[in-house]
Amino acid sequence: MVDLSTKYLGLNLRNPLVVAASPLCKELPNLRQMEDAGAAAIVLHSLFEEQINIESKELDRFIWDGAEAGAEATSIFPNLNNYNIGPDAYLEHIRAAKQTVSIPVIASLNGVSRGGWVSFAREVQQAGADAIELNVYFIPTEAAATSDEVEKLYLDLVREIRQTVTIPIAVKVGPFFSAFANMAQRLEAAGANGLVLFNRFYQPDFDLDALEVKPTLTLSRSGELLLRLHWTAILHGQIQADIAITGGVHTAEDVVKSMMAGAKVTMLASALLLHGIGYLRPLRNQLEAWLEHREYESIKQMQGSMSQKNVPNPKAFQRANYMKVLSSYAVK
Repeated sequence: MVDLSTKYLGLNLRNPLVVAASPLCKELPNLRQMEDAGAAAIVLHSLFEEQINIESKELDRFIWDGAEAGAEATSIFPNLNNYNIGPDAYLEHIRAAKQTVSIPVIASLNGVSRGGWVSFAREVQQAGADAIELNVYFIPTEAAATSDEVEKLYLDLVREIRQTVTIPIAVKVGPFFSAFANMAQRLEAAGANGLVLFNRFYQPDFDLDALEVKPTLTLSRSGELLLRLHWTAILHGQIQADIAITGGVHTAEDVVKSMMAGAKVTMLASALLLHGIGYLRPLRNQLEAWLEHREYESIKQMQGSMSQKNVPNPKAFQRANYMKVLSSYAVK
């Protein structure tokens, strides 16, 4: 029997299939179905900083000065006064989730400033969350904002929350840093126990008939996995923090590639939105069959086996491979 177990953020998981934050995680029956179908842990839907600061006079300025920042914020963010779950309800949802399922429940906090996060993170821990995922979704649009200032924002946020809670912290980030490997090390030094690679930055489209900017949401595809595999394979061995891959995980082969790159878990949202929560069951079975067919004894056996430090040609992850790739393409 193949051992599919893995360890993420200090949590012992029965397999590497984790449900990523999505609207599916708002309903308790869904959480129960996820566990029954084979999910090893669940990241709850995000609570937004805007919801915590709903009574702040700075709310409108924060939202509209931030441009089209997030997939669930700004122009497609619901009317916050009527939004169906606020901070108190989110805490209650954590408590109810812990009573509903036996697998780890990870809270997701989406914001960019320290503000109310510090005190609320403590309440999240008290509500029973097994870990916190900081979904730092920030696109600096001011030309005066420097890279140092942006990076400091991330690091200060992680550092302050690390000083506030004892449960594990994972940081979900995008890839748009000039020196991502260095940033990964600094996030770990600030107190991150894990990194979630990568946040998907949703871009607004143009409505040419109405001459308006409109929000768009496109679910991920397996092709998006490559960027995540690339950086996971580079970071494996350079940081001690656990790595989770999210975005582009749809098949058992996608999960295998993620493990071989060095990830501890894979997180699924689009695949479940496309195929339903029950898709976790055949995905887990296919993963187990893949390992058995190739005589793997465990997931741990393959983790990091295709990382930069373990492959015969580590330069394939670097610029030396750039010309080779371009020259190998033949026009049909």
